[in-house]
Amino acid sequence: MHITITGNLGSGKSTVGKLLSEKYGFEIYSTGKVQRELAKQMKLSTLELNQLMMSDRKYDHMIDDETARISRENQDKNIIFDSRLAWHFVPDSFKVFVSVNLDVAAERIMKDQRGSVEKYSSIEEAKKLLKKRAETECIRYKDIYNLNYMDFSNYNLIIDSTYCDPNTIAELIMEEAKNYYDKPGDISKILVSPKYLVFDNLQIEEDNNLDELVNSLKGTVYAKDKIIKVKQQDNKFLVLEDINYAKAALLADVSFIQIKTI
Repeated sequence: MHITITGNLGSGKSTVGKLLSEKYGFEIYSTGKVQRELAKQMKLSTLELNQLMMSDRKYDHMIDDETARISRENQDKNIIFDSRLAWHFVPDSFKVFVSVNLDVAAERIMKDQRGSVEKYSSIEEAKKLLKKRAETECIRYKDIYNLNYMDFSNYNLIIDSTYCDPNTIAELIMEEAKNYYDKPGDISKILVSPKYLVFDNLQIEEDNNLDELVNSLKGTVYAKDKIIKVKQQDNKFLVLEDINYAKAALLADVSFIQIKTI
């Protein structure tokens, strides 16, 4: 089984990848690991290869070709590919995008080692620079490969990490990956916390008993019974259908609900 993981900066995708490796025995190939292997083959240090990459984009292609080779030659191995573009270069994989709210991403990066190394002076500065870096990456990948890694249709699973711990996310990714390999398909599934949902005047459908729904969903990690149709409003989602179910999921503190934007 091959799983490719990308995501927003600060989403915790690398942490999730490590948990999948520890819990389920996956080998991890990050862009850095692939780069080190390529440098070894070329009899260069990683620093020397980094310097070459800055002046010649053919080395980006070499690293991506190496990722594809590793995938082709290790079909029988369980591998996590932790890389921005591995979803494209490892086509026969379960493709995951881990998203996160920008405010939370900035807070996480300020707290870990990147915050000190990159010397962010404030959350606001971290947010500004994270946004700029993401925009720069999008331009770079568009220029080199004509790819948009922020296009969610590229992925089998989009899962938001803003309100959920990495262990739960890793377990859900594994469950969804197993389901995908049992029955492959092209549908993109978007899972978000009900905390992202907003309601039109908190309207509740009259036909359903809200309390019963809340009780039935308590203790649920992923409410699978409904795909909630929503309309995006800034960083939130306005619920358009199945309002009672969506509201019950929020009140029951469900970790994830599936949405479809229209």
